[in-house]
Amino acid sequence: MTDLLDDFMVRAILAAVGTALACGALGCFVVWRRMAYFGDATAHAAILGVALALLFSVSVPLGVLIVALAMGLLVGVLSGRTITPDSLLGVLSHGFLALGLVAVSLMPDARVDLDAYLFGDILVVSRIDLAVIWGGAAILCGVLVWRWQALLAEIVSNDLAYAAGLNPWRDRIMLTLLIAAVVAVSIKVIGALLITAMLIIPAASARMIARGPEAMAAWATLIGVVAAIGGLYAARSFGTPAGPSIICFASAIFCVASVVGQLRKA
Repeated sequence: MTDLLDDFMVRAILAAVGTALACGALGCFVVWRRMAYFGDATAHAAILGVALALLFSVSVPLGVLIVALAMGLLVGVLSGRTITPDSLLGVLSHGFLALGLVAVSLMPDARVDLDAYLFGDILVVSRIDLAVIWGGAAILCGVLVWRWQALLAEIVSNDLAYAAGLNPWRDRIMLTLLIAAVVAVSIKVIGALLITAMLIIPAASARMIARGPEAMAAWATLIGVVAAIGGLYAARSFGTPAGPSIICFASAIFCVASVVGQLRKA
């Protein structure tokens, strides 16, 4: 197994599959709760986390996680008070992204490969990266299994959740934290500009063909894994960027799922 991990393609496949596992079920909640724009905003803010991590010499996933959590906290505190949620997300998303790009430009000695963080560089993942990705995916899946019924109840009705003794606000915060964690562990694999696509496209594809929330989560995970492996082999065969190739493969699956969904309704 140790020798096997010396092969960069094996490490890339393991990283892609780990990311797909982390994004599958969580992406369903992003689709159900219409949080796609929040995911985009969090991913854009991740570039500022990269800059701060380099500035203070801490690990990049930790820096990204802290900034993503700050983003979620700001949205939770400010949303709906003096500005609409979509406007607030637009301001924070582009403001954090611009601030991150400016901060990186002021650190010439850091030698930052911005393309690797914007679009991902899955072919250079290390064993430590794999440990972070699979460890994060395991924790995320465990939390989702633990709070599955509570999160579903909140989506159906806040009143129903309160009547069942649940705390919808706490679960919304937890969902925000999970999205921030996925961005932190996946930024090196897919990149800040594409990670939201990995959350949304498999889940949206699964919605076309699945019957029931549990089936949709299972299908979303499976579609994510197939897209990750298929995209990697397409990138290797045609010499294309790995991250965008994975998203293109996922988009192709979405088109097929759409046709299957329409045929079922006909």
